[in-house]
Amino acid sequence: MKKFTKLALAASVAFSANAMAMQSMDDASLSATTGQDGISIGIGISKIAIEKLFIHDNDGLNGTKDATTGIAPNAGAIVIRGTTDTTPDADARANPTTATHGVVIGANYDNGGKYLLTSRNLADLTIDSDAGAGNPFINVAAQVSGLDIKIGRIGVTASGKAGEGDNADTIRRGGSGKINDIISGLDVKTGVMNATIQLGAAPQGAMIKLNTVMEGGLEIKNLGILDNHTAGVTIGTTTGTPAGMPVATRDSGEIFIESIKIADAEATDLTINQNISVFNDAYVGTTNTIGKAAHIRIVSNDTGAKDQYIKGIHLGNRNAASSIGDMEVQGLQTWYSPSLGEYTKGAVITISGH
Repeated sequence: MKKFTKLALAASVAFSANAMAMQSMDDASLSATTGQDGISIGIGISKIAIEKLFIHDNDGLNGTKDATTGIAPNAGAIVIRGTTDTTPDADARANPTTATHGVVIGANYDNGGKYLLTSRNLADLTIDSDAGAGNPFINVAAQVSGLDIKIGRIGVTASGKAGEGDNADTIRRGGSGKINDIISGLDVKTGVMNATIQLGAAPQGAMIKLNTVMEGGLEIKNLGILDNHTAGVTIGTTTGTPAGMPVATRDSGEIFIESIKIADAEATDLTINQNISVFNDAYVGTTNTIGKAAHIRIVSNDTGAKDQYIKGIHLGNRNAASSIGDMEVQGLQTWYSPSLGEYTKGAVITISGH
C-alpha cells in the first residue's frame, strides 16, 4: 500500500481543491499587506481529469533498443484508463468520472469542507530567496488542500508507436493490442498537508520536506487487485446430471478491499515527516564505476506507530458472499538500518530506473 500512499502525497503537490483563479502578489504588494518580502501565490483548480496515463518501459524485459528510435520491439507500458475504456465525448469531458477517465482529482469535501484550506485554494505558496550563508537557495512553503483522488483500471499493454495509425499527426504514442488489467481501481482521500521545498541548496537536509499532521488520516477505498490469467479457465467438470460438463470462470479473480484507513496509533489524524531527495550517479572513489545509480530517496522519519483498519476484504469477487470480514493492525512500527546493527525508526524507499 505504500506505493499508493506515495502516489497520493505526490499528487497533492500538484492538484486540489476549489475553483478560484490563480492569483499572485509581487514583493512590494506582499510587503505592504503582510510586512514580509517575498512572493505569495494562491492556486485554485476545481478538478483535474486525465483520460489515459501511460508509463513506457522502452526496453521491456531485457530487450534490445532500436538504434534509431531507442525503443525495443518488446517495449511495454503501464496504462491507467477508465473502467469502460471508451473515448469520452464532450459530455464526459465536461463531467469526468472513472468510467471514461483514468484519473480524476478533486477536492475532499467530506465533513462540510473540513479538509480544505481556509482560502479554498488548490495550494497556497510562499516563496522566499535567501543568501544561505554563502550557499543561496529558494524556499517554497506550501499548504495543500485535502484531495479526493479516483483512479480507474491499471493494466499493462504493448507500447504503441508515435506518429503511426491513430497516432498520426499527434504527439501520442499510447498502447496497442491486449491490455491485461492488474488493478480494477481505487480511491484515495487526504487531508490538508504542509510541505517545504528548497531549490538551489537545501539547508533543511532535503529538497522536499513533508512535516505535517493530516487531519482525518489517509483513506484508500475500493481497491481491487486482479488475477487476470484466471478469466475463462476451466476448473473442473460436473459429476451429476448432466455429467462431464465443464465448470469455468467468466471473469478475472479479484481481491477487493472496501476501505483502508491509516492514522497515528490511538488517534484519527496521521503525522507525516518525510525527506525527499534527488541523487545523481554515485561513483566508487575516483573511478568511473557507478556504485549507486541515480535515484530518488524518500526517508520517512520517526512519527510513532500507526494503526490501520482494513474494512471489507473480499476474496474472488466483490460480492458479499466472498467477504472474509475486516482486519485491524494496531501500532505498526518500521525501522531501517543506516549501518550494520543500528536501527532507526522510520523507512527508506529509493526509486530509480535501470
